[in-house]
Amino acid sequence: MPSSAKQIFLDHIAQTTPFPFLLEIEKAEGIYLYEKSGKAYMDLISGVGVSNLGHQHPKVIAAIQKQVEKHLHVMVYGEYVQSASNDLAEILVKHLPGSLNCVYFTNSGAEAIEGALKLAKRYTGRTEMIAFRGAYHGSTHGALSVSGNEKKKYAFRPLLPDVRFLRFNKAEDLDQITTKTACVLMETIQGDAGVRIPNQSYMEAVRQKCNETGAMLIFDEIQTGIGRTGKLFAFEHFGISPDILCSAKALGGGLPLGAFIADKEMMRHLTFNPMLGHITTFGGNPVACAAAVATLQVLTEDHLLETVESKGALFEKLIRHDSIKEIRRKGLLFAFEFETEEEVFGIVEECMEQGVICFWFLSCPNSFRIAPPLTISEGEIKKACTIINEAIAKVQAKK
Repeated sequence: MPSSAKQIFLDHIAQTTPFPFLLEIEKAEGIYLYEKSGKAYMDLISGVGVSNLGHQHPKVIAAIQKQVEKHLHVMVYGEYVQSASNDLAEILVKHLPGSLNCVYFTNSGAEAIEGALKLAKRYTGRTEMIAFRGAYHGSTHGALSVSGNEKKKYAFRPLLPDVRFLRFNKAEDLDQITTKTACVLMETIQGDAGVRIPNQSYMEAVRQKCNETGAMLIFDEIQTGIGRTGKLFAFEHFGISPDILCSAKALGGGLPLGAFIADKEMMRHLTFNPMLGHITTFGGNPVACAAAVATLQVLTEDHLLETVESKGALFEKLIRHDSIKEIRRKGLLFAFEFETEEEVFGIVEECMEQGVICFWFLSCPNSFRIAPPLTISEGEIKKACTIINEAIAKVQAKK
């Protein structure tokens, strides 16, 4: 007898957790995922920050189909001139500060972080890297080295040396940034730590300290970028800009794509001593770049960004229960904090039973996350909030 799809998944697909959701997804459209049985789920986490335009957005699908008819991969990154990556670089730099004018395309967020760290060390000639407690930057060795969750790190030590961790949003720690510091790497808003939003004066102080010491300021906008907070990138809320910007997740419109972006004069340091100082085979894949161009066009030309804050405010207004300790939000990025992680797990499970996908945070398990597609409608928000409120009430009634 042939094995079931779920059994094949468990037996032959490497597992990241003993407790996968195990939903057998047949198709997806808009904010909905559909199991083979036909059951629909509202995807309120956008595939964990990827599907900001929802699933199968028609303009993204059209762009993918058009590019597929031209060509797929034709050469390793950086050798051939290709219209898809040219168009994407052009639209990105058009919407970024003038100093962020040169794009290096990667396959993922962690790879963007790796490239940014190498660039900062190469450009400054320094080795010390400063990151923050609670940070999450990826699971590759370099990205893990600058992430703050020790539970995820200890089994893989030794990691990169010369990494110093500061407390996030604590200005008194910034004196540890010195002329020995190659870079200060920070999430503009900490995601996995449970949507931790820094204050304006702190962000200005970080930028000023980097200016004074010559340290490169790297913003990780892998979760917060591409419209999630109501701006194309979250740093726009603070009126400052980084020396290096990292993007991924939603950038590719559902396809694997990342990027680190800096000034051309800085970026050229990866082309000599040694030549090919950073290289990738599939970075800037033309199909992924075409999807990204369409994604950015929808965000910047179809007025979708203008709706993000009002939709976020509606969620915040409608999801209410006495057991919620705190709601942290920027745009359509939420953390709802509870007393215990058991409550959160129960709420997530109950929501899933009722057809709503929420999730927790690895580094803040007593909070659950919502980050729905930016295309979600007011009616869909109201329906989802009703289900979430009922799930919270049901879990609390069991205590």
